[in-house]
Amino acid sequence: MERNIWFIDKDSKNRWIYHRVKDYILSKKTKYQHVKILKTYEFGTVVVLDKKIQSSERDEFIYHETLVHPAMILHPKPENILILGGGEGATLREVLKHITVSKVDMIDIDKEFVDLCKKHLKKWHNNSFNDKKVNLIFDDAMEYVKRVRDTYDVIIADISDPVEGGPAKMIYTKKFYTYIKKALKADGLFVTHATNVSETGTTISFKLFNILSEIFAKAVFYYEYIPSFATQWAFIIGSAKYNPQTVSFRVINKRIIERELSNLLYYDTDAHKRIFCIPKHIKKFL
Repeated sequence: MERNIWFIDKDSKNRWIYHRVKDYILSKKTKYQHVKILKTYEFGTVVVLDKKIQSSERDEFIYHETLVHPAMILHPKPENILILGGGEGATLREVLKHITVSKVDMIDIDKEFVDLCKKHLKKWHNNSFNDKKVNLIFDDAMEYVKRVRDTYDVIIADISDPVEGGPAKMIYTKKFYTYIKKALKADGLFVTHATNVSETGTTISFKLFNILSEIFAKAVFYYEYIPSFATQWAFIIGSAKYNPQTVSFRVINKRIIERELSNLLYYDTDAHKRIFCIPKHIKKFL
């Protein structure tokens, strides 16, 4: 007999999304957050942090490829990379696909969560944590970028949503992004996810865009629909030099071939063109 257990993703006080659960793999309170890993009928294994879905087995590649590859492809030779957050290891997995990469510093505050991901989310990280290029550091992202002396070609923020009481609440600030800029090389790129896109302009994504537009000479907003989130999800690239809206498709294709990225499941020139085409009703909030 099939179980009739449901996980409710409370998107807001006005919208709840129900997911039927096959099985609970674990439920654990770490020092920083409440972690659940579920098996669902619709999306396979699902990671939940502080009652919010963070990633699902069936569509995590859409989110992680959208986050990582536009910025990485824009840079002509991304070698030294910084990942902030991304405990599941999938962001790391995508970064390491670029054969130009020689070093990746990955910073995550929650060692317990990363250890759980290493054990239970092998499809996500694909053994990336054991790559010799990877330097895994357990630290607060704000404190790390505040004091770091190294500079990076690409910095990727895959930090959990700023929920009340969560570990990332103080991260989404102008001070944090100012430290990020200082940690970039002159031609470096920064990319962050920016929560959901609201048709009414009320979400944090547009506020973040305004902040990053003050800090970076070029700040570009883009988004994609993530099925397990049941919403359009925003991303923002910041740079002093590169603009993903003006890069030629010839350059994108050339770099995909040169870096041996034929195994990507989502990102290509068509995907790149689509995600950076912002319709008028969204553009007016930027």
